[in-house]
Amino acid sequence: MSPRVLIVDDETNLRRMLQALLEDAGHDVRAVASGAEALTEVPAFSPEAVLLDLVIGDGPDGLTVLEQLKATDPDLVVIMMSGRATLADAVRATRLGAFQFLEKPLSPESVLTTTRAGLELAAARAEAKALRAALTHDYEMVGDGPAMSAVRQFIAQVAPTASRVLITGESGTGKELVARGIHAESPRALRPLVSLNCAAVPRELVESELFGHEKGAFTGAVQRRVGKFELAHGGTLFLDEVGELEPAAQAKLLRVLETGAVERVGGSAARTVDVRVVAATNKHLEREVQVGRFRADLFFRLNVFPIHLVPLRERLEDLPVLVEHLTARAAARCNRHTRSLGDAALDRLRAHTWPGNIRELANLIERLTILGDGPVSVAEIEPMLAGPPRAPTTPRAESATPSLSDALAHYERRLIREALDAAGGNLAEAARRLSTDRANLNRRMRRLGMSRNDTNESE
Repeated sequence: MSPRVLIVDDETNLRRMLQALLEDAGHDVRAVASGAEALTEVPAFSPEAVLLDLVIGDGPDGLTVLEQLKATDPDLVVIMMSGRATLADAVRATRLGAFQFLEKPLSPESVLTTTRAGLELAAARAEAKALRAALTHDYEMVGDGPAMSAVRQFIAQVAPTASRVLITGESGTGKELVARGIHAESPRALRPLVSLNCAAVPRELVESELFGHEKGAFTGAVQRRVGKFELAHGGTLFLDEVGELEPAAQAKLLRVLETGAVERVGGSAARTVDVRVVAATNKHLEREVQVGRFRADLFFRLNVFPIHLVPLRERLEDLPVLVEHLTARAAARCNRHTRSLGDAALDRLRAHTWPGNIRELANLIERLTILGDGPVSVAEIEPMLAGPPRAPTTPRAESATPSLSDALAHYERRLIREALDAAGGNLAEAARRLSTDRANLNRRMRRLGMSRNDTNESE
C-alpha cells in the first residue's frame, strides 16, 4: 500500500505541483485548500504525513490546524510550509510538534527528501504501536520461577530511568522481549521503539543503517536516508547482537553514545538525538574485549545495567506454564484446536537440553499443533527433538562410547572442580575464574549433581 500524504495549501498551482510530484514518487496523495477541509479530510483519509501551509486564507490558520491535528493524533507527521514565517512561528510550530519547516519557494528535492524522512518516522511509530499491542500476548514474558521473577524486578527498576541496558544470554532466551518490556514500562513508551539486528545487516551497510547517509555518499546511495538513531529520537533503540559490530562501527557508536549527536555517512552536519540504547548479545563480551574483538570503552558504555537471561534448561520450573502459553498461541495462530501435554510428555521435554531455548520449544509446539489433534504423546515428540536427553541422575550401565551430553557434563564437572581447587574452595572466586556469577555456578553444580559439601567452601 502506498504511503498516504495530505497537502493543505490555498495556492491552486502549488497544490497541483506538489500532488503530481508526490504521486510520481509513488505516494497516495490528496490535496485540500483550507484548514477546515484538512480537519475533515484527516480522519477520513488517515494520512501518514501532512504538508501544511502556515497561511491558508479563510478559516483556521496552519498553526491552529497543527495544534488540533496533534491533539487528536500526537504521532501524525506534519510538515509546515511558508514563505512568510517568522522565527516565533517556527518556534511555536516546533513546540506544537511539527516535524520540519519548509520555506517557500519549495524545491522538489527538499519536498521529496523531507516527506520521505517524515514517512519513515511515521512507519517507525506505527511499528512501535504494533509492538506495544503485541506485548499483551505474543510478547508476554512467561514464567514465575526465580530467574524470571528476578528479570521482572530488574525491568521494573531500570525501565523508569534513562540508563542503558545490556541484555545477555543464549540465542532464543527472550532478549528482545526484555528490551520491549523495558521500553513499554519507560517514560518513552509512547515514542518509537526501533530495532536493528547488527548481525543481519551487511558489514558495509551497518553505519548507514545506524546513522543514515547522504545522497551520493557511496555507490548505490541514490537518495538521503535517515538512520535508526534519528528514527528512534525521543524513544528507544534496541541493538540486537551488538557483539557482531565491526571495529569502525563500534568507534562511531561509541562517539554517538558519548556526544548524543549523529553524523550521516557522507555528511558533515551533526544532529543531536535523544535516544535510550538497549543492547543485547549472545556473546561473552568481556572475553571479546580481552581478545581485542570488542572495544572496552564501548562495553562499559553499554553495560550500565546488565540483565542476564538464563537458558531454558536452567529454568525448567517454568516449562509447564511456557508450554501452556505456547500451545494456546500456536492454536490461535494456526487456527487449530489446543493440544494438551500430559505428565509423560512434559517429563520428556524436561529431559531435553534445549540448545535453541524458548524459540526451539515454541517451534516444536507449533509443529505439534499443525500435525495432530488430541493429547500429545511422547512418541510424537521424540523425532522432533534436536538432541539427546540430559543424562538422568540415577545410575545406569556404562556404554562403550559415552553420549555427547555425558561427555559435556563430565567436562563441565572437571572445569568446575579445577576452578574450585585453584580458588581454594571459595565459590565466589571460582565463579569469577569461570567468568560467571556465583548464582549461576550454584545452579550448574546442582544440575550436575555436585554437592556444596564437595566444594569445601571458605569465605
